[in-house]
Order: sequence, then structure tokens, then C-alpha cells
Amino acid sequence: MTAILIIDDEPGIRNVLKDVLADEGYRIFLAEDGIKGLGVLEREMVDLVILDVWLPNMGGMDVLKKIKEEYQDLEVIIISGHANINLAVKAVKMGAFDFLEKPLSLDKTITVVRNALKIEDLKQENRNLKNSLVMEERMIGNSPGIIKIRELIDQSAKSSSRIMILGENGSGKELVAKEIHRKSDRAKGPFVEVNCAAIPETLIESELFGHEKGAFTNAVATRKGKFELAHKGTLFLDEIADMSLSTQAKVLRAVQEQKFERIGGENTLSVDIRFITATNKNIEEEIKAGRFREDLYFRLNVIPIFLPPLRERIDDMEELVDYFMKKFKKASLPEPRSFDPGAMEFLKKYDWPGNIRELKNFIERINIMSDEEIISLGTVEKYLFNKEVLEKDTVAGEYDSMKLNDAKDYFEKEFILRKLKENDYNISKTAQVLGIYPSNLHGKVKKFGIKVKR
Repeated sequence: MTAILIIDDEPGIRNVLKDVLADEGYRIFLAEDGIKGLGVLEREMVDLVILDVWLPNMGGMDVLKKIKEEYQDLEVIIISGHANINLAVKAVKMGAFDFLEKPLSLDKTITVVRNALKIEDLKQENRNLKNSLVMEERMIGNSPGIIKIRELIDQSAKSSSRIMILGENGSGKELVAKEIHRKSDRAKGPFVEVNCAAIPETLIESELFGHEKGAFTNAVATRKGKFELAHKGTLFLDEIADMSLSTQAKVLRAVQEQKFERIGGENTLSVDIRFITATNKNIEEEIKAGRFREDLYFRLNVIPIFLPPLRERIDDMEELVDYFMKKFKKASLPEPRSFDPGAMEFLKKYDWPGNIRELKNFIERINIMSDEEIISLGTVEKYLFNKEVLEKDTVAGEYDSMKLNDAKDYFEKEFILRKLKENDYNISKTAQVLGIYPSNLHGKVKKFGIKVKR
């Protein structure tokens, strides 16, 4: 239910607005001064604030400034019995949605409230569109494995049950999560993603639960965490098995109760979230090894979805290749190019350790690097970086004239570059695949002058 906070020191105004807006179906919070109003914002999820200018203890304009510093997307309607043009202009410049003069016209107030909430809805839709307007967000293929995944998505999307997606790196777990959200009753709400492997252990709790101003060094303002941002929507916890045991314990409580506290805060916040998680690890082995909590696993794994790797869905290869060839077609060409039969057969027999992500990167690379009208087997072998080609073309050729240290550096650079591309240039994921610390990988990227795409 949409929540509105009314901050006004006059009981009559508060109660009239409460009755009128409650009749419109809104949940109402009341505060008689600015300090108490800010306290409500710390404890509750609020969608709109109606704020009086003249307040005891802390003036309305100071409250407005504080709200815009700490809750930038929250719309505020200013009301005042001592209105003037200069004050109205100042309020709007500070970020107020509108300025209403007392005595209030209830019809006009309801209209302004509806308009302000529409703006908030549009902001959320815009954020969702930015997350979804990419071509990859289509499930390509009609192999038996993909048909089964589509059926599971359709069966589970409308419920609020927690889902765990299991599959190798690059197999499309994020795509499945977004498809579930898109088909759910929460589709108009936010889809918030957290890559648990990409966030340092010292920061992940702040990232998930937010923090209060002054909670730690550099906490210069109150910051909402991903749990708050996902309110009324879906929270996708990717690479959940990479989360530390101490963080898992806190996530378990938040998942069970849908309640948490910001770091440095004393107030408990309640949220309404649908949880989807994913991992590329064997989660049962992680539990046996003591690296993942069994109780959290049972909480999250209500509906498991096993995503097949690309090598087990070769029937989809031609459709996937056609799709990516259209996506990465050179602007100068009237139509996307194709592969000759020998090249396509090679693609079908290749193991694809990086799955769909590796195929996408390969197709993008070949569209940039090759000018062949029909792409040949030789061109595929040249640009696919498979083990046999790497050994045949580089060890016997380019490495022959190099000294040992130069050859080692050359191989290391090419290998790191390959892994970066397979993992969409995500430093943390690539470091994990390589078995090194992210700081070490940063050093090697700098040493070899590798450009990391953002």
C-alpha cells in the first residue's frame, strides 16, 4: 500500500488530511514536527511527504533540505499558511514537487498527491526500463532444456516463492531472474540486483542493508541498501554462495522476517520483497564443506531452476548465432553475415566453457575483426581462443621468436584478456575464475595496459 507522511504542527490539518487520504486508499503516518517526521522516514517505507513550512524545533525548509540530501527520490509537497512567491520558488528549487497554500483545497490536494505519486511511479518505471532495454534480455532457443526453463518460469512467476537458479558462469541466470520478475505480479516494482562476489566483505552489509550517517568513516549521509530499494519488487542475489558466513546469518534473518536495521541504526525497517538467488557453485558441496548455511539454503531454495550449459543445448546454436550476428552487425552492411557449414559445425562441437557469454563475446569480436562475407572455419579457429587453436597458432608461431619472460608475459596477458571478456570485464568474477585476489588482477591489468570495458 502506498504510504504518505504528513508533517504538520496543527492537529486539525493532520487529522483532516489523514481522513481524506486514507479514504483514497493510502497508508498514513503523522508527525507534529520535523524531527519526528525524519524519525518516521528512518523507520518506515514512505512514498510521499506532505510538509508544513512553519514547524517547531526544525523548520520545514530545513526538513526539506534534509529529505533531499538523504532520500533524493522521495517527492515532497510543501504546504503553508504564510505563502509567498519567493518561498514557493525557493521550495521548488530545493526539490519540492509542489507548493500548496492554506487553507487547503482538499480536491486540489488530492490531485497534487496523485500527480506526485505518478511521478514516483514514472521514475521507477524509468529505472526498470534502463535495466531491461538490452537485447540479451530474451530467452533464445527451443531446445528441450530451454522449453523446460520457460515452463518453470511461467509456473513460478506469479507466486512470491523464493527461487534459486543454479548454473555455470555465463549460462543466463540473470536473464532467467529478470524474466521471472517481468512475468510476476511485482513487474511494476523494482528489480534490484546484487553480485555478492563483486562486493568486498567489508562493504557487503552496507550494500545490502544501508547505513546511517556517521555509522563508519566516510558515512557522510544516510544511505538506503538494496533491501530497501527492492521494496515491493524483486531482489536478485547473484553468486549467493560467495557470501561470507557472517553475512549469511544476517541475510537469513532478513529473508525470514523481511525486517532489518541499517548499519549504525536502531530502528527496524520492514520490507516486502521477492527473493531470487543464483550460484554457479555446487551448493550442496558448499554446505558439506561448511561454507554455506544449510538453513539459509532451505529458506532460499523453495523452487530450484537448473540452467543447462550451452554445450547441452546445441540445438539452439544456430538460433543464438543468428541473434547475436544481428545484434553486432556492422552498420555498413545491409544484412548480417553468416557462417559456412564447416564453421557452424565447429561452433556446435566446441565446449563453450564461458557459455552464452563466451558465444556473445566471440560473435561481437568476429564482427569487428573479420570482413569475410561468409565466415569460414579458419576465421572461427583464429578468433575463438579454444585450447587447440591457442596451442597450434601461438606456441608454434608467435612464441618461437620470444625469450622466456616475454613469452610468459604474452601468454599471461592474452589469458587474462580472454577471461575478462568471458566474464564481461567484471574484475571480481575474473579474479575468482583465475584463483587470484582482485587486487592482484588490478595490478596485472595495469602492468599489461589492458583496457577494461565499463
